[in-house]
Amino acid sequence: MVASTAAARAEVLVDTRPQRRTIRDRLKRDWTLLALCVPGVLYFVVFFYVPLLGNVIAFKDYAPFLGINGSPWVGLENFATLLEEPEFWSAVSNTLQITALQLLLYFPAPIALALLLNSLVGHRVKRFIQSVVYLPHFLSWVVVVAMFQQVIGGAGTVSGFLNTHGITIGNLMSNPDTFKLLVTAQVIWKDCGWGTIIFLAAITAIDMSHYEAAAIDGADWKRRLWHVTLPGIRSVVLMMLILRLGDILSVGFEQMVLQRDAVGAGAAEVIDTYVYYHGIRDGDWGMSTAAGLMKGLIGAALIYAANKLAHRFGEQGIYR
Repeated sequence: MVASTAAARAEVLVDTRPQRRTIRDRLKRDWTLLALCVPGVLYFVVFFYVPLLGNVIAFKDYAPFLGINGSPWVGLENFATLLEEPEFWSAVSNTLQITALQLLLYFPAPIALALLLNSLVGHRVKRFIQSVVYLPHFLSWVVVVAMFQQVIGGAGTVSGFLNTHGITIGNLMSNPDTFKLLVTAQVIWKDCGWGTIIFLAAITAIDMSHYEAAAIDGADWKRRLWHVTLPGIRSVVLMMLILRLGDILSVGFEQMVLQRDAVGAGAAEVIDTYVYYHGIRDGDWGMSTAAGLMKGLIGAALIYAANKLAHRFGEQGIYR
């Protein structure tokens, strides 16, 4: 009797196990979802992965009239020449300085703004402020630079107001000493509001029972912020920081090109503008491609290292 009961239970367990579907069955089941993914996959393949094959130019003395196959192979000569260029190291220095300022001043700005927006009680006021701070993201850099020129330029509103009161600040738009702070302020004004979207989503995903429990225990708003809100968005903040480190050597090509002539190449030359002026304008395709390839490899290495560091601190990172 006991044996028959055990056998019956075993049969029930076997019958209730989910059957593994074959790849063909899964493709047949999910073909509509896969079809929706095809345009996005093709976009990345055509415009991101296929152009990677052009990095072979970095190892050749490329000439457009000879083509990639006809251009002679020079190995690492372009990289050696690049590392001996003082202009390249000046561009690297400017890029790292601007990146450090943006990590220090811009990266925390969307987090702080998201915390402030989350603290607003009125939903209409919150939505109105969100709409206002999102709008600058949709303006082109041409418009943003022109607006800053009209406000703090030599003949701008702020400069004119201060001059009438005996305070001379000069033309901040053409001052090399303050240029790096200026471009950081421009980035904050333009993209700070847009950057709050992800952090606001992370804050709203926090279980409200945690706040209620903290309030019952007597925690004020500062304690709730420190012990509930910030730990709740820590993984998202770390993920965004890792992604930002991967893009650490890109500080805005269009923004720099528009203001490079006003302050000079010594203050505004970054790696992206160096590649443009030496590659496209001067025709030194091999060396400029070598600079771009080095930039990409350094960014990939930083993402890998930062992700490993996140795993050591117990966070998920961006991949396992």
